[in-house]
Amino acid sequence: MAPDLADDASSPAPLRGWPKRFASFLFDSLQGRFVLAMLGGLALVQLAVNLVWYSQIEQRVRRQTELAAHHVASGAIGAVRALRELPAAYRPLLIEQLRTMGGTRFLVFFNNAEVAVAQLPGQPMARMLEQQVTQELTAQLPKDTRLRVALASPIALGVSPGGALLGDLPESWVEPSLITAERPAPFLVIQAETEPGQWLYLGSTLPDPYFLEQLEFFTWQRLTPQLLALGLAVGLTLIAVRAITRPLAGLSQAAARVGRRVAPKPLRVSGTQEVRQAIEAFNDMQERIRRYIGDRERLFASISHDLRTPITRLRLRSELLDDPAVQDEFHEDLDELDMMVKTALQIVKDTDIHENRAPLRIDLVLQKMVRDARMGGHKVELECEALTVFGKPLALKRAIGNLLDNAMFYGEGQQQPVEVGIAPGEDGMVLVTVRDHGPGVPEAALARLGQPYMRLEHGAAMRKEGLGLGLSIVREIVGDHGGTLRFRNHPEGGFEVRLALPAG
Repeated sequence: MAPDLADDASSPAPLRGWPKRFASFLFDSLQGRFVLAMLGGLALVQLAVNLVWYSQIEQRVRRQTELAAHHVASGAIGAVRALRELPAAYRPLLIEQLRTMGGTRFLVFFNNAEVAVAQLPGQPMARMLEQQVTQELTAQLPKDTRLRVALASPIALGVSPGGALLGDLPESWVEPSLITAERPAPFLVIQAETEPGQWLYLGSTLPDPYFLEQLEFFTWQRLTPQLLALGLAVGLTLIAVRAITRPLAGLSQAAARVGRRVAPKPLRVSGTQEVRQAIEAFNDMQERIRRYIGDRERLFASISHDLRTPITRLRLRSELLDDPAVQDEFHEDLDELDMMVKTALQIVKDTDIHENRAPLRIDLVLQKMVRDARMGGHKVELECEALTVFGKPLALKRAIGNLLDNAMFYGEGQQQPVEVGIAPGEDGMVLVTVRDHGPGVPEAALARLGQPYMRLEHGAAMRKEGLGLGLSIVREIVGDHGGTLRFRNHPEGGFEVRLALPAG
């Protein structure tokens, strides 16, 4: 395995904690993808419905605006004509009478100059209203009449060139023409120059004072019910998907147990037709695996029993040979044959140890191993934390002991000691590292380490009696516990093994 590369400082930091778990649920799990698909589909449908609804509302408001513009323009034309034809001396009397007794929807002033009025910003429908009122007034009034039309906010609205504001006027003057509520309605101001230096100021609300608010479609008042409905739909979908995928979760857990050589139990067949078919197929597979393992154990037991008798008989007969050299050759062949039988049985037994799983203080186990190694004259350094793993104690001791024995053997004669470490790993794992300072392993051979009977040239030269089964047994035990085993040549020299085990 190539050395680990350092993270690029410019790369974004990976997600950790609950954001990582949430992202994993949302994008990696079947439930999360169902929710995303449902949420995306509902959001698109809701958006399409809202756009159609908004288009219809806009058309309705446009028709209402046209009718309101025509209605207000007709009233304003009559008022302008009447006041224009009235002698100037009688105009103040008529305006005072209108203010006192009513009779018009307009707030009326005569000013000696135009009053600056700020239009409502960002309202295309208001601009359409102003344009239509201006067109109708222009068509009905004398061509030399100067006009100013603006839909404005009544707050701080000027009514005279001298700076008088609408809010400063007596309530009786503005009540017929203005809705003075908590949210004042927009005020339409029409200014017409009836003669040079004389500007008629007409102000009024529209028949539907709050017509512009109908176009404020995406407001919290309208979005809240839609969001609540969307959330309810997603919640119900999540509940339904959980019920549908629950058998799949059980199937996944059962598959993991089979991979860890836990005694298989048939799963309860439930769920949809496709899920039931998958569970039935899985139960059949479990039964076939169970029969296969049982047959394998019985086969090796039979082979062991059948071969021991002829081997023993041959060993006894070899004692009858007169030639000591031939007798030694017979003994050597019989010893090799006996070792082959024991090796085959060892592969079966050592990789399928029948013991209960329990929490194990892995740091205490390594402390004892290191202490025993030091008593044997080996140089070993240990750096560890108090960590617990969950597994088969005897099998784990055998696996880690095998790694430590290899490191001490191949690191023998080096100045640096064997380094053993324990630290918390990622995703709820405990990381055990064993490093020697020996010659290492050729890069081409790293991928083949852990295969049965796999021996490197320098290892075979240093230890002729080995069979190449140690790392194979370690790999099987680690896989049985749901862990991982990684080999690499350390960048600073030597060989390193990284063993990850589930935390207890």
